[in-house]
Amino acid sequence: MSAQKGKDLLLKINSGAGYVTVAGLRSRRIAFNAELVDITHAESVDRWRELLAGAGVRRAALSGRGLFKDASSDALLRQAFFDGAVLNSQLVVPDFGTIEGPFQIASLEFAGEHNGEVTFELSLESAGALTFTAA
Repeated sequence: MSAQKGKDLLLKINSGAGYVTVAGLRSRRIAFNAELVDITHAESVDRWRELLAGAGVRRAALSGRGLFKDASSDALLRQAFFDGAVLNSQLVVPDFGTIEGPFQIASLEFAGEHNGEVTFELSLESAGALTFTAA
């Protein structure tokens, strides 16, 4: 995979009528995490830690930061947060693929400076199994 433009990393949320790109994002990020299950015991070779494969809980976190650009995607985020809704979301990674599945907005923050624009930050947490489709 060659170098890619950060602006081509897209966060999309399903509005019920199809996927809507979250507009105005200046940065986007996804992190995958897995809990480790330690099964080390008194007879572990040379006291090296042993882990149980495939036993821990996996999760993904999406986050983004930007400014308001599109009333419909802004309203979709706001309503999903206040409803506590779990919506299908996609993260499109150029020349890599698409990660898709249910996510819930865990935080939605607004900020503004006296002489600047109003910005927002959001974070979403996975709420079920995710799929990956290669590009």
